[in-house]
Amino acid sequence: VQLQASGGGLVQFGGSLRLSCAVSISMHSLNTLGWYRQAPGKQREMVARITLGGRGDYVDYADSVKGRFTIARDGAKNTVSLQMNSLKPEDTAVYYCHADQLFAGTSSDYWGQGTQVTVSS
Repeated sequence: VQLQASGGGLVQFGGSLRLSCAVSISMHSLNTLGWYRQAPGKQREMVARITLGGRGDYVDYADSVKGRFTIARDGAKNTVSLQMNSLKPEDTAVYYCHADQLFAGTSSDYWGQGTQVTVSS
């Protein structure tokens, strides 16, 4: 599985950015699809995640981004996006696209290359 992220950049406080991630395989074979971030000196953290299920997707967000960020997937285009509004300096980080598969009780994790998001105050 290959993940190709794009869309990072420099934005001012209160601005918006949209990240996109192209997934190399059908999303039907994935368990979760999402975005993580890692700021300098901090651990990588989940930002937004879609758990794919036969009864529909389940979406969860980090508390710090609820109401500001929106994750969405496009099954036809095999992409997952992260719309980020009302950006704050504390959102500055390298953002990573992530996917995982479950097969025979084993989870396999896949990461895209990071894309830098910098929010100036």
